[in-house]
Amino acid sequence: MLVMKFGGSSVADDKQIHKVLQIVKGRASRRPVVVSSAHKGITDALLSAGKKAAAGEPDAATIIEKQRKVLKGCGCEHDLLDTFFREIEDLLRGISLVREASKRSLDFLASFGERMSCRVIADYFTRHGVKAEAFDAFELGYITDEHFGSARPLPGYELKMETEFKRRVGSDVTPIITGFIGKTSSGEITTVGRNGSDFTATCFAAGLGAEECEIWTDTDGVMTADPSLIKDARSIPFMSFAEASELAYYGGRVLHPSTLLPAIKRKIPVRVLNTNRPDHPGTVITEEGGENPNAITSIAYKENQAVITIESPQMLGQPGFLAKVFDVLGREKIDIDMISTSEISVSMTCPGVANLNEAAKALEAHGRVSIVSDKTIVCVVGKNVKAQRGLAARVFGALRDCDVNVEMISQGANKINLSFLIDDDDIAKAVPALHDALFK
Repeated sequence: MLVMKFGGSSVADDKQIHKVLQIVKGRASRRPVVVSSAHKGITDALLSAGKKAAAGEPDAATIIEKQRKVLKGCGCEHDLLDTFFREIEDLLRGISLVREASKRSLDFLASFGERMSCRVIADYFTRHGVKAEAFDAFELGYITDEHFGSARPLPGYELKMETEFKRRVGSDVTPIITGFIGKTSSGEITTVGRNGSDFTATCFAAGLGAEECEIWTDTDGVMTADPSLIKDARSIPFMSFAEASELAYYGGRVLHPSTLLPAIKRKIPVRVLNTNRPDHPGTVITEEGGENPNAITSIAYKENQAVITIESPQMLGQPGFLAKVFDVLGREKIDIDMISTSEISVSMTCPGVANLNEAAKALEAHGRVSIVSDKTIVCVVGKNVKAQRGLAARVFGALRDCDVNVEMISQGANKINLSFLIDDDDIAKAVPALHDALFK
C-alpha cells in the first residue's frame, strides 16, 4: 500500500487534478491511498470569511464562487456540493450573530475546504476510469484531542484506523481522504494546523502499514533553500529523518513540522515529489538518509519571532532561577526556541508576541523584562555541521559581507544545525548570501 498526499497547488483546478489522476493511475498496482488538501486558496477564503462574519459581515459568495469554478472545470454536477454550501452560509450567519469566531468554529469552517475538494476529486476520478470514493478522515478512525487549531490523534489511533479502513473501503476503490481535519471523541471537527495534510498522510501511512508515503508538492522535493528567494535552489536527493525534522521545524517550506513523527515511529520512507514534474526523483527521507553532493543539506528560516529578555542580579549564584522562569512560560504556553544566557540575563526566542503580555507581567517578579519583535531564526542544516571546521567562518563571513547583523547564536544542542537570529528585514539579503557561500 502507498499513501499519496497532494497539496493545494496540486489540486488547484481541473488541469492539476488531471495530472494527479495520471500519477495515481501510474501507481495503481501499489494500492494507492490519496490524501488531499483543499483547492488552492479555499482555506484562506474560508478563514477570511469567518473573521468578516465575526465583524458582522457574513458572506459566503466568494468561497462558493471559487469552489463552483473548480466544479465546472472538472465537469461535476452543479449541485454536487450544495449541501456544503448551505452549511457554510448557515455557519457564517451564526458567527455573525454572536460576533465571535472561536477556534472551534474556525476549525469547523476550515474543514469544508478538504471535504469539498475530496468530493470533487473522487467524482472526477470515477468519471475518468479510476473508481474512487471520498472519505472524511474521521470516518476512517482519525479521532483527535480537543486542541482546536493544532489537534493530534489520540493514542491508539493506528488500530482504529486499520479497523475502520478495512470495514469501509472496498478493495476495488481508491479512497480520497481529507487531509488537515479530524474529529474529537464527542464529535467536534478539529484541524491539525495549517499545511497539516502532510501529517494526516503520514498518520495514515503508519496506521495502515504503508510501504511508503509520498508528499506531492509544486517543487522538486526538499530544496537547498526557499525557491521563492533562491531561483537556483537545488533539490536534495536524500535526507535523514533528523535533518528533515529540523528543516520543517525551522521553517522549511515543503513539510509540516509534525509530518515525520508517525513515519519515524514506523520507519516508513517519505518521498517528496513535484506534481508538475512527476518524473523527477525528488527527495527521499529515511532514518539514515544518504550521500549528498554537499556537506550542508539546506538553509531554512522562521520569521516573525520575538525575543524576551530578563535581566536580574538574582541570577548570580542562585540555583533554580531558570526553573522559575520556565515555569511561568510553561503556564502561559510559550514555546521557546533559542536561549542565550549571561551572568545576569537570559534571552529567549518564541513565535510572535501575541501571548507574551501575561507572561511578561509574571516574569517581572524575577527581573527587568524587555520584548523585541520582527526577528528571524535562520538555520543551517547538515549531517554533521558541528564537526565541519571553518563552517562558522563561512556563514558569518557571508553575513558580514552583506551587512547583516547577528544577535543570537546556537550550536551544540545537536550536531546537525547551526542557528542564529537576525532582523526580519534582512532575510532577503541573508539567505541568498548564505546559499552562495555554502552551495557554490
